[in-house]
Amino acid sequence: MEVQTLTYYLQQARETAKQQEMEAKEIEPPQTTTTWNRETVPEVMKIVSTKVPQRDLISLLLVSPWLYRTLTSFPPLWMVLDFREMNKAGDRLIAATSLPRYQHVKQINLEFAQDIEDKHLEVLQSKCSVSLQKLESLNLNGCQKISDKGIDAITSTCSKLKVFSIYWNVRVTDIGIKHVVENCKHIVDLNLSGCKTISDKALQIIAENHKDLESLNLTRCVKLTDGGLQQILSKCSSLQSLNLYALSSLTDKTYKKISSLPHLKFLDLCGAQNLSDEGLSCIARCKNIVSLNLSWCVRVTDVGVVAIAEGCTSLEFLSLFGIVGVTDRCLEVLSRFCSNTVTTLDVNGCVGIKRRSRDELLQLFPRLRCFKVHS
Repeated sequence: MEVQTLTYYLQQARETAKQQEMEAKEIEPPQTTTTWNRETVPEVMKIVSTKVPQRDLISLLLVSPWLYRTLTSFPPLWMVLDFREMNKAGDRLIAATSLPRYQHVKQINLEFAQDIEDKHLEVLQSKCSVSLQKLESLNLNGCQKISDKGIDAITSTCSKLKVFSIYWNVRVTDIGIKHVVENCKHIVDLNLSGCKTISDKALQIIAENHKDLESLNLTRCVKLTDGGLQQILSKCSSLQSLNLYALSSLTDKTYKKISSLPHLKFLDLCGAQNLSDEGLSCIARCKNIVSLNLSWCVRVTDVGVVAIAEGCTSLEFLSLFGIVGVTDRCLEVLSRFCSNTVTTLDVNGCVGIKRRSRDELLQLFPRLRCFKVHS
């Protein structure tokens, strides 16, 4: 770490410590300069180090033995392992989880990390399982060399896992998802985006075992059908976020069933080519929706959007990008019911809606901040 970087953190620590001391004593800021000693520095570093990037935090360990001892004795500093986009991530992960300070790690991020394979996860299972017993969040996004075998190895050691993400992995099958479900009973957030080989069997297993699921991302899981989705929708009633982006084969059988999710807040149906006004009108019963992506839902007209406006009055984000069947009427109704909530609205490509300037749109939606979602 550069000297000026360390100086910056020490300065931040000093200011934070002084502020906390003043708040505790309810006194005015002193006019004299505080003298720091050997004991003061590590104590204030505990305060500020929670905001220090992981790489810099590790560099701080090299400053002095007493700072090393102080920081390593403070468990909250060592609950996250972040190897995003790093080379030799597998070896780094094994080395880190072998260290005593990472015995209570709660979050591991390997998003698009390089050189992470099944064999590394198997080593973790056999030699470092103690370090993973409190793990709550695991991000394997873009780790293309991980297969069902690796997933079984890693999830068998972290029974307390709540968040699991394995975006863009075409090697994972229904068997891998079964391992996750059977090994980790407390999953509430599951991201399977781009896992193109999983089928309705995986959804059946999820639905039967994770009824408390709150967030599910199935973007581009192209083998899924209405049958699998309906199992999720009938059994996972706690869902707050559902992403069905680019699942063009689904029909109103699924979309109507979404109305059974009373807690739903975020819904992405981009590319839902078979979604009709009738299906969208059923979705409008989800009164708590704040974000709705209807881009390229080509069958939708004013009828469906009006139903959404009247039913989802807390709506903040709405994309109608590319829908040719909507007109100014739906904007007028949206303005009547959602003018005080909508902050993002994309009507680009909606040829039936009059082209308006930003100022004109702001007259309809005073809180509008974003006018374009898609490029």
